[in-house]
Amino acid sequence: MSLDYLGVVLSVLASQSLSTTVPDEPTPPPMARADGKPVIAPNAFPPQLPASKSDAEPDADEALIDGRRRPGSQHSLPDRLTQDNPGAVRAPPPEAFPTDEFPIPDRYRLLKAFCPEGGLFAGVNAVCHSTRDPYHQNVFKGDRPLCLPTQDDELRRKNEGVASCLTPKFLGFKQEDWFFVGTAISDTVIEPRSFPTPQGVQTTERPGSLDVFGRANSLLVSQTFLVGFSLFKGSTAFKPPEVEYKVLLAYNINYVEVNERRVLDVRPSIATHRRDNFLGVQELFLDYHLRNTSDRYDFDSLRVGIQPFQADFRGFLFNDNQLGIRLFGNRDNNRVQYNLAAFWRLEKDTNSGLNSVLRSPRLDFVFAGNLYRQDFPVVGMTSQLSITYNMNRERSRVEVDTNGFPVRPALLGDLRGRNYDVVYFGYGVDGHIGRLNLTAQAYGAVGQDRNSFFTSKPANIRSYFFAAEPSFDVDWARLRVSALYASGDSNPYDNTESGFDAIFENPVFAGADTSYWIRQSIPFAGGGRVISINGRNGVLNSLRSSKEQGQSNFNNPGTVLLGVGADFDLTPKLRLSVNTNHLWFANTATLQALRVEGSIPKSIGWDLSASAIWRPKAIQNVVLRLSGAALLPGGGFRDLFTASTRDNTFYSILANATVAF
Repeated sequence: MSLDYLGVVLSVLASQSLSTTVPDEPTPPPMARADGKPVIAPNAFPPQLPASKSDAEPDADEALIDGRRRPGSQHSLPDRLTQDNPGAVRAPPPEAFPTDEFPIPDRYRLLKAFCPEGGLFAGVNAVCHSTRDPYHQNVFKGDRPLCLPTQDDELRRKNEGVASCLTPKFLGFKQEDWFFVGTAISDTVIEPRSFPTPQGVQTTERPGSLDVFGRANSLLVSQTFLVGFSLFKGSTAFKPPEVEYKVLLAYNINYVEVNERRVLDVRPSIATHRRDNFLGVQELFLDYHLRNTSDRYDFDSLRVGIQPFQADFRGFLFNDNQLGIRLFGNRDNNRVQYNLAAFWRLEKDTNSGLNSVLRSPRLDFVFAGNLYRQDFPVVGMTSQLSITYNMNRERSRVEVDTNGFPVRPALLGDLRGRNYDVVYFGYGVDGHIGRLNLTAQAYGAVGQDRNSFFTSKPANIRSYFFAAEPSFDVDWARLRVSALYASGDSNPYDNTESGFDAIFENPVFAGADTSYWIRQSIPFAGGGRVISINGRNGVLNSLRSSKEQGQSNFNNPGTVLLGVGADFDLTPKLRLSVNTNHLWFANTATLQALRVEGSIPKSIGWDLSASAIWRPKAIQNVVLRLSGAALLPGGGFRDLFTASTRDNTFYSILANATVAF
């Protein structure tokens, strides 16, 4: 760096009211020999006295935080490594380092000093970046506070008691450490697919067609724009924010095309394609920091409003954005976390699945509490205990969706409304044991259904669920096994409902939405009107009218899944995933009763899928995904949809592009 360039930098820093201290006497230049090499003065390196035990630096092994354990399986620490380098160059003396100091109040002013307005110095501006760049210091991404007061502003505030930042007072802006994070996301989905499509009763798209099932092909195109912001107070490098305001809006435009009438709308006169749009409020909350409970910033916070919540590690039970109040925090150096939450479920738009805040909320309430413990039962694993209570009081409410189809009560059995109470007791683990990665979740559900739609009498709910996904990493490949069992109802006419159902599932498991069975919803034609065997983006065979607007149903056949899969990180930008799953009904008694059949095989079939994820810039801001899946029907699936002889294989193709700022 030239002296002129350094002088410019120093002058800029001085203009920002940065104090400068200069030593009283300059350090003399080192002497030189005739050959040009420096001569070290005899007293340049003062003799090093042995440090006393009290002044010596603490042993690194003994400086670990109390209670921490090293990951791995060794029971004793290895021998200490010592280094002996004969002839190594000794460290420079303190006199060799500059003693000029430029103290500044915070790191933000330093960057501002190097980025003067006007751009006069090209070399200095090399460290400055546009506000459109989210990967460098950006005030729109929370890297810098909204305002940096000058020294005059601070003096004026101190003398006159006025705020140094001109910010809205109704939000409590009384100091300058406020940060803003803007979010803008574009999510595009193009999805050709096929599934058994029942023909309309009154009319069909092709006169003369008498089959129960029509042509299976369909097309979905969906575009979602998400725009939001977060406004929070406090430097959050080492502690949670003191207060946060969060808003996230989602606008969806979708187009669907099918080959049969009365699939998209209850009216036979409506065409076989539909365009729709909707604006939903996905987040709208206030997060208030109640207190710190330790000098390591263990804390308690309260969040009120529409907020995301996931009841377990993989989203098997409840994974949604809902209106609620949540008390959460941590203890013991963040090794223990807890949540206590209550949610009042909002109605959702039928075709987009977004929250509809202009409609009255549902009479459906969720109360959840969970406790996480790191490094339990072994180092590297996190355990979770949870209890979740779902209280539904929608017996007297009749709900018809946007397309004219009844969703509450479900058109099964006696067609009467239902109230129910169910409590889920859960235990889950997530982490690794050495090189083995493991995620597992178990639930037991107990409660009462006030009106079983088979008997029109109260029934006890007794069901259970288990899922596990171990995986093993081999260099750039991850090999995994998936197993899931959700109990099914063995006798729909007794006073016990033993089919397991979730509140609002959205699982990341066994290939997630690249899987055919998880991604697509299969209509249960012949056993109920407007009922699906499974829900979209769900793995359970719950026989519900809708995952978004319907009620939980514990009179269901249950689900069994066994699968293998692998992820291959071919390059830092490209990942390839493959999955092979086999699915069964746990018990087909409910299906037999609804379809009035003597026997139905349990096998659903083979679900084969593959996907590729490409990040062209090696960042998460641009993600392109292409996947394909096929369902090879088993005996149970063919028995339910035997009229569809022309379709021996059903497919699902998903092209997804996500761009985020």
